[in-house]
Amino acid sequence: MIASLPMYDRPETANAHDRLWESFRDAWPGAPADLTRDGDPWTHWKHAELLLSQTCGLPYRARLHGSVQLVGAPVHDLPCPEGRYFSTIIARADDNRTTVAEFAGARPAINDPLSQSGWAALDAKARDGGFHFSEPVITGSHAASAHAIANRAADIAAIDAVSWKYIKEFDGLEAVLKEICHTRPTPALPYITAKAQDARKVFDTLGSAIQNLEDADKRLLCLKGLARVHARDYLELPMPTALSRMTGRERSS
Repeated sequence: MIASLPMYDRPETANAHDRLWESFRDAWPGAPADLTRDGDPWTHWKHAELLLSQTCGLPYRARLHGSVQLVGAPVHDLPCPEGRYFSTIIARADDNRTTVAEFAGARPAINDPLSQSGWAALDAKARDGGFHFSEPVITGSHAASAHAIANRAADIAAIDAVSWKYIKEFDGLEAVLKEICHTRPTPALPYITAKAQDARKVFDTLGSAIQNLEDADKRLLCLKGLARVHARDYLELPMPTALSRMTGRERSS
């Protein structure tokens, strides 16, 4: 079996993620001793013996639905419904523009073309406003997108709300960046398991593991619990503009 939690895993959160996994592992006979952190996340997500991982809503609806089982969605400590999250749209603090519409034609920083929070949510915001952005800068991560804005390589970005919390706390960019607005809430990054696993048992075990965390770890992981979600919650979301022209690499965040 294999287990990986590639989303939100960074040096500052690694120990808390390890403690979450230890609680799950101790309740699941035969579970892997450690989380798999190396390698391509797509290899983890498509592994025939996947016990637990977390993906992004856009990869789930675009490529994984039908080949994995949906376990549930995290309940984050965010001002939105349980099992949902949103993106924070950011720009440089010295940019005089204050609304997303004013960035029509501007160059966005995008962590990955297959990111719900970094691209699909931003694209939906633009389409709702009747405009589009120019050719994006593909950065590889939300933190790299924030740095691209700060370094004037791009003008605007949508950052996963949990990732934005970490960027403000750990990356030292809060003074040079500003928040423009939030995107509408969508289902949070789904936990998944392989077709052969008992998804209900995985849900119950993971939910108990989250509740067993110390309060300090819950605060650090911005994690309050686990919510049941339906595949349709993800599948009904629109695919972002020009996705077919922007997916040269199978990665996401």
